[in-house]
Amino acid sequence: MREVKLPISSNQLTLLSMGVVAILWTQAANAAEAMPSTTLQTITVTANTSVRENVQEDSVYIDNYTPAAQASHLSDFLDVIPGVEVGGTSTVNQRIRVRGLDDTNLKVTVDGARQEGALFYHMGDVTLDPDLLKQAEVAVGNNSVTLGNDAIGGAVAFETVDAADLLKPGQKIGAKLKAGYASNNDELLTSATVYGAPTDNIDLLAYYGKRDTDSGEDGDGRELYEDSESENILLKAGAYIGDDHHVGASFSRTEKEGIFPFRPDFPSLPNSRGLDVIPQEIKRDTYTLDHNFNPANSLIDVDTTVYQTETQILRDSEDVGNFDFDAKVKTTGVKIENTSVIDTSNGRHKLIVGAEHYEKESEMARDGSATANDDAHNTSVYLEDQWQMGKLTLTPGVRYDRYESPEFVAGGSTYDNVVGALAASYEVAPRTQVFASYTELFNGPDLGQTVFNSNGEGIYVNDDLKPEEGYNSEVGVTTTLRDLTIADDALQLSAKYFRSNIENYQQFMRTGSRPGRFGIDCETGAIGGDCQGMFNSDEDYKIDGVELAANYTTRDFGMGLSYSRARSEGDKTGNSIPSVSGSGADSGDRYMVNLDYAANDMVDLGWRSTYVASITDNQGETKPSYDVHDVYVNYSPRQFDGLKATVGVYNLFDETYASHASRLNTADATATDFEMGRNIKTSLTYQF
Repeated sequence: MREVKLPISSNQLTLLSMGVVAILWTQAANAAEAMPSTTLQTITVTANTSVRENVQEDSVYIDNYTPAAQASHLSDFLDVIPGVEVGGTSTVNQRIRVRGLDDTNLKVTVDGARQEGALFYHMGDVTLDPDLLKQAEVAVGNNSVTLGNDAIGGAVAFETVDAADLLKPGQKIGAKLKAGYASNNDELLTSATVYGAPTDNIDLLAYYGKRDTDSGEDGDGRELYEDSESENILLKAGAYIGDDHHVGASFSRTEKEGIFPFRPDFPSLPNSRGLDVIPQEIKRDTYTLDHNFNPANSLIDVDTTVYQTETQILRDSEDVGNFDFDAKVKTTGVKIENTSVIDTSNGRHKLIVGAEHYEKESEMARDGSATANDDAHNTSVYLEDQWQMGKLTLTPGVRYDRYESPEFVAGGSTYDNVVGALAASYEVAPRTQVFASYTELFNGPDLGQTVFNSNGEGIYVNDDLKPEEGYNSEVGVTTTLRDLTIADDALQLSAKYFRSNIENYQQFMRTGSRPGRFGIDCETGAIGGDCQGMFNSDEDYKIDGVELAANYTTRDFGMGLSYSRARSEGDKTGNSIPSVSGSGADSGDRYMVNLDYAANDMVDLGWRSTYVASITDNQGETKPSYDVHDVYVNYSPRQFDGLKATVGVYNLFDETYASHASRLNTADATATDFEMGRNIKTSLTYQF
């Protein structure tokens, strides 16, 4: 191998790190919370996807947080992270929110593949069954230049299970069978996974799962209309080539079809425009190819990912009304990133340099009319240096984006943008760090709602649409205390205060006679007219909040406590950030308690309690408080190695409530997306 010489002195490298500019990357802001095991799959949820190793190494993990073990909805496990909520009762309507910003302002990936675009504002855009997952990492807030465009609020990175996660030491081939049932909506899950390592350098996995769901009920007995079947497929292969290369390929599909309300976020509303429910199909296909080159050289660790993902909503109103459509969003991209570790007399540098290009395309066909299309492109390069000098770590970063906007949203305008970031953390005591960070934000105009694609007909194309810009700043402290009461126990504490500022917030204005639908003048772009389209808000928004977490663990007991609060406010009206779900984006203060106790090596018990306080917005509208409790027990008999049974009661006291991240109308129950009432879930898995 050719010797690599670095033509940069340590002093020059230091100057580069300090000059690389201006804002964030605070790691460690939040404790890493692990989410347990879904049937021998570990779902790990962390509070910051970019937390650097010297902060994360002492994190306390709750290894057996098993409400996630029977997850059918993303809220079943993501909601444990302070600052994160998932709205929508049905999986076709699940919508992730981080500090009040929904997934249209988040970078969401599945196995590294971006999930871009918005299909229909009455439905969610994250088509994913939790049974496929190995882990989900959440960046609460944008704290790194590595995230890039479409990440104003942060990022969620889902990763599906690998054969290596399931194979036991020395095992060449294995299988896992699972069956689960939920009482409220008569949901039945069956799945099978086969995996193996035919040679030392090759691993293979194939998964098939089926989930049948009927309508459930909320706490007051209102029917939540749904009758659906879903299928999930995952195929994966990986191979080591020599000592330096690893290649992998994967395909995953989530497909759900059935009878849903005309507007799925009104799940108990019959007779909508003459329709009770209509047939609908939602599908996501994701393909990825990845390559890692990691020779025995600290300067080279290159990861390359090529991907394509397509999400589709297909509706058939059975000749009633004019509601049929076939809406698709396809994202194709490539990302290359290298990590170099360089030791100098002034400390250790971990340089991350990367480049990414992706394009997203929307396609809409309605009632036999001509297909409407639009697309956008983004190319970016970034550099981040994690410079550690003893107890002090500085992380400057810089990113350049060239974003070509959609033709029928912003006239194909091109935006060239540079953002910077700077973060600092200092170890004030063993396993105790304080940190501060500042990150500039950029978000180019997204694709329009796919269902409204019309190749510009009836659309005001806003050539003057500005990109969303602003910053995210955070300060906090994290500490881990060990051996407090007994040997090997640990208490991890974290506290964070944040402020985000968003300028040129982009909003979609529809036509119509309903409140808030004033249309846009087709010629001038002024509010009020016969066209619809995107415009920039005339006020800037700030989001302030705190996130606190405490996790205590022993060998057989775990307890987690958390509190989170986020409030947004416009600088002119004082109103909160508007939400696509029809109410303000803010949620009430949230308090959560998680308890887990392993009575012995066969039995594990747990309790999760969530209280969300009421909140009243600037217009006097109140989202009511709610208090929800879940209990569960796991049983793994010694006599049957690999067998595990779980029984849980979710919403134990049959609370009637709607998540503050869901559509919520206190004046009209039929226009509120209520959560399920009491739900008893059982599951049985066998791995051999």
